[in-house]
Amino acid sequence: MTLLSNAIARAVSTASTGRYAETLGVVLGQHSSSLLHLFFSLGLFGVFLVSIVDSSFVPLPLPGLTDIMIVLIAAQRTGWPHMLLLLGICTLGSAIGGFVSYQVGQSGGMGFLEKRVPPKVLKRVTRWMEEHAILAVALPAILPPPMPLSPFVLAAGVLNMSRRKFMITFTLSRMARHAIALALGIHYGSAVLRMWAKFSQRWAEPVLIVLWVGILVSCGYAFYKMYNTSKTVRVGQRQVAG
Repeated sequence: MTLLSNAIARAVSTASTGRYAETLGVVLGQHSSSLLHLFFSLGLFGVFLVSIVDSSFVPLPLPGLTDIMIVLIAAQRTGWPHMLLLLGICTLGSAIGGFVSYQVGQSGGMGFLEKRVPPKVLKRVTRWMEEHAILAVALPAILPPPMPLSPFVLAAGVLNMSRRKFMITFTLSRMARHAIALALGIHYGSAVLRMWAKFSQRWAEPVLIVLWVGILVSCGYAFYKMYNTSKTVRVGQRQVAG
């Protein structure tokens, strides 16, 4: 780990000369641990999975995890094409999560929403959706925690907000939020790498293992919940129709 720490320290010192991405490549290439290299490489795939769950009705153990991952990946400064790809992947994941939640809300109806949202919150959410539909979707999609997102996304489906209007509003709002996180990662990248260099001497691999296991387990559970809930809602809808 000393080699990794020293290499990252050199990356920090050369950031101002524009060789950030090249030096980071040396960091990963010189390190003998293929496991550590793998965890870094899985960043885009991981943030895609997390962004889907983060925009759905299934809560993550750590709110705002997508933003944290964007900041950490953007801190590497691997070039604008990579940054635009990161923004696109996160936005696509958010759009998928939002669409699934909208469909579940539309299929489940008010009864489903009442089971998942406290009465006081539900009253405010439905009033906002009825009076300011676009703002009621845009603001929760942009604002960070503790602003709740899932009640508004589900309510958009329950109250039959136009699917096209919802998807455009939600997707653009999440893109704006991801762009802000991206800018923060680029701007404060050197500070992020300094912190990592100090921390990585002893704890890099254990932390990355715990982090990725937590992410994969959380996403797996979330996808199961989304699938199971969607299936239950569709069955209930058929029974009512029958």
